[in-house]
Amino acid sequence: MATCLLIPTTYAPKCHQSPTPKITCSSLTAQSQAVKRHLLSLISDQDRGIKTQKDPARRASIVEAIDAMAVLGRDTVTTGASLSATWRLLWTTEKEQLFIVENARLFGTQAGDVLQVIDVEKMTLNNVITFPPDGVFFVRSGIEIASPQRVNFRFTGAVLRGKNWEIPLPPFGQGWFESIYLDDDIRVAKDIRGDYLVVDHAPYSWKE
Repeated sequence: MATCLLIPTTYAPKCHQSPTPKITCSSLTAQSQAVKRHLLSLISDQDRGIKTQKDPARRASIVEAIDAMAVLGRDTVTTGASLSATWRLLWTTEKEQLFIVENARLFGTQAGDVLQVIDVEKMTLNNVITFPPDGVFFVRSGIEIASPQRVNFRFTGAVLRGKNWEIPLPPFGQGWFESIYLDDDIRVAKDIRGDYLVVDHAPYSWKE
């Protein structure tokens, strides 16, 4: 079924155009794939967002692409069972995560996968930074579904863990995030602080 959406024509698939030049008509699936490919291309060489911090022009292009994804995700429910997964970070603007990823070498290690592990049924969220082969830092949260796309969360604790040791840390803070686009491959989110997140399905399930 043909659908018309307002998206930037620079990365819209070529097809028949209506007399209004900014409206491109094609199947929703074709549009989704074209816009998603454009976003993934923009972030592919950004070292999970570290390089973007010093490149305002690239950041603006990525945010524009994220806005286009939000148009495609409008009126969809992204807080159902499909939200439950081990999500792996591809790109973010969140400074705290990027600081740890960039500076882990100062502590004699390097960051591995950065994950969001969500279980909608159990109402839990774990934010995880791995330090292979044995290290991990994770923050536990409880969640509640606030709307079709918004999830509220409250931190309940944090743990820094090595091979034979573990340091518990106190909980700190609360907030919300909105998954503005979700499909079988990726999820795009923004949060209470205006940060953005692009993640894909990790090829494994992370467990404490």
